[in-house]
Amino acid sequence: MLLMGSFLVVYIIWPLAGMFFRADWGLVVSTSRDSVVVGALWRSIWTAAAATGIIAIFGTPLAYFLARQDFKGRSVLEAVIDVPIMVPHTVAGIAVLMAFSPKAPAGAMLVKAGLSPVNSHLGIILACMFVSIPFYVDAARDAFHGVSPRLENVSRTLGASFPHVFFRITLPLAKRGLVSGLIMSWARGVSEFGAIVIIAYHPMVAPTLIYDRFATFGLKYSTPIAVQLILVCLGMFVVLRVLVSGKRRDGAGS
Repeated sequence: MLLMGSFLVVYIIWPLAGMFFRADWGLVVSTSRDSVVVGALWRSIWTAAAATGIIAIFGTPLAYFLARQDFKGRSVLEAVIDVPIMVPHTVAGIAVLMAFSPKAPAGAMLVKAGLSPVNSHLGIILACMFVSIPFYVDAARDAFHGVSPRLENVSRTLGASFPHVFFRITLPLAKRGLVSGLIMSWARGVSEFGAIVIIAYHPMVAPTLIYDRFATFGLKYSTPIAVQLILVCLGMFVVLRVLVSGKRRDGAGS
């Protein structure tokens, strides 16, 4: 069983390790000082963070509602939330573009407000939000499921208000799961290409720049950017695994 399972582990490590070993590290270092590359990497980081922040604001109450309420259509609602995982991301980009183009009602409202949803940072954030929503909402729902409603009910019977119970009891107990969801959502936004390239080819994020360099100059000049992006994502992955393992140890200790 272990031998069969190790095939998948090797399948993940082999291509990534091969890219690192075959990369021209002189180019990686020089590329890290390229203002275009640095700008694209930073743009990927902060637009994904902005999208994740918006998702957290609206997704946290949604996840709590799903964790605490049992109602008709709940499975349908959960399926709708997971649709971005199943939809090809180029299709997601087209859908977001059609919803927020200047000719659409929502897009026209944004344009009137002085915000351009196409080929802009806003467009990148909109695309990141669409593909990242399930990763946070699902993780947050599971985190709230892990908090016993009895603790909330006892606090309410002692006179605590719902906001007090939610912010002082529920959120702290669900914190690890929520943070894991935030990291997953952010990482998904950082790595997004298909949806973003449809609605906002420019200004370029890191995945779009990698594709552009590959199409124009080939592997030699696209690989250094890919290596840098992987290092960023790998750092966040390590943080995520530490958080998850810490959560498991806490659960085992209790």
